[in-house]
Amino acid sequence: MGCQSPVHSIYVYICLEKYSPQMDTMFETLLQLPLFQGLAQEDFTNILGKVKLHFVRHKPGEVIATAGDVCDKLTFVLRGRAGFSKEASDGSYRFVEYFDAPCVIEPHSLFGMNTVYVSTCMAQTECHTVSVSKQFVLRELMRYEIFWLNYMNIVSNRAQTLHAKLWAGFPDGMEARVRHFLLSHMERLSGEKMLKIKMETLARILNETRLNVSRTLNSMQERGLVELRRGEVLVPEAAYLLPDGL
Repeated sequence: MGCQSPVHSIYVYICLEKYSPQMDTMFETLLQLPLFQGLAQEDFTNILGKVKLHFVRHKPGEVIATAGDVCDKLTFVLRGRAGFSKEASDGSYRFVEYFDAPCVIEPHSLFGMNTVYVSTCMAQTECHTVSVSKQFVLRELMRYEIFWLNYMNIVSNRAQTLHAKLWAGFPDGMEARVRHFLLSHMERLSGEKMLKIKMETLARILNETRLNVSRTLNSMQERGLVELRRGEVLVPEAAYLLPDGL
């Protein structure tokens, strides 16, 4: 990921006798991630004795990972807020999801036929990340059954969720179709989202008139479901779009 400035990044070998309070906090944050949950403290200590960690501090607006770049590492966001942006194949719209730390960047992109990032990750606030190489994941982390199971569960759950979305029936009603369109683009059905699209484009996708789409979105805005901006539809809380959300 070529945007990482060498001024803000450093490779560090972890030595157990050189722990600092900041490292302890970082490792506690790592243990909060689903990938490491259930891992014994002794196993985690053994991992830290072997791993080469790549620490990076990203300024707001700095790109952490770029769609289309090769995913050859696991990158963890340990502090800050990051936006994950995906663009339609024809470039007609873009969808952004915002996640607070701790989170891991696209673990599903590390393996498979196309090992490239599918979204661009950008720091919204100052973000601190740490990365481990794919080689280390294969050589060391996959030796721990709990890590392997956690990884398989994350990838499998995502595949099952996407499959369910693919086969879900298309709803009737203008607002239901708008909600469906927004929800179908989400990795997580919670938190803040942003759809960057022209009203005419959204109307064409939904096979509706621009006027009907505009009326529906304004009605949703009045109830706090979305906030309308020029060329943008902000979703303050995705959970409110679910049938029993609000």
